[in-house]
Amino acid sequence: MKPLSRDALARMVALHLPDEGFVNLGIGAPTHVADYLPAYSGVMLHSENGVLNVGPKPQEGQEDWDLINAGKTPISLKRGGSYFDSSLSFAMMRGGHLDVAVLGGFQVSKDGDLANWTTGDNSSPPGIGGAIDLAVGAKSIWVMMDHVTKDGRARIVERCSYPLTARKVVTRVFTNLAILDVTGNGLVVDALLEGTSVEVLQSLTEAPLSAPGAPRTIKQDGTVVA
Repeated sequence: MKPLSRDALARMVALHLPDEGFVNLGIGAPTHVADYLPAYSGVMLHSENGVLNVGPKPQEGQEDWDLINAGKTPISLKRGGSYFDSSLSFAMMRGGHLDVAVLGGFQVSKDGDLANWTTGDNSSPPGIGGAIDLAVGAKSIWVMMDHVTKDGRARIVERCSYPLTARKVVTRVFTNLAILDVTGNGLVVDALLEGTSVEVLQSLTEAPLSAPGAPRTIKQDGTVVA
């Protein structure tokens, strides 16, 4: 079983965003989603440092270092894009004006609790940023992360052991093996990487999974078929 590449995972998330939605991409891996949005989607990307209608990553040599996202990496701006101050940007985040926020995560619990700002490892400084504001203000929180840690420990757990960012906010989890929906009846497998099974996925997941119907199939390029 070969897990999805980081680029394929970003494409999978991009293809699931709602057409014409207003979407925030968290720092790190979620920023790659901007590179895979279909031209027809009409999705308008927001960056918490005060940019709206963010475009894909600029080509090498074409970067403008005055135009960066919240992760301090260079971005492009689509036609009609705008800049504004942090007070307006955070008002958008806290005021329910974003349809989806795609965040990275260290752990997600079966109830949708999110831990994504510190593991308590003193060699790596914590970075809460605007995650709390997004977690409680966006209409939907999607998490994008590897299914397990580098040493094989589950990231999708019964109860988060790391400090929480917010409780019961995550609605969907996109990993390099599956798409899971967080429901009132627990975690439901929506899609599964080709070549694996629900049983294998469960062995890599601490929290219980259910698959009441046949999961969709995730191809290696990040596209999903019924």
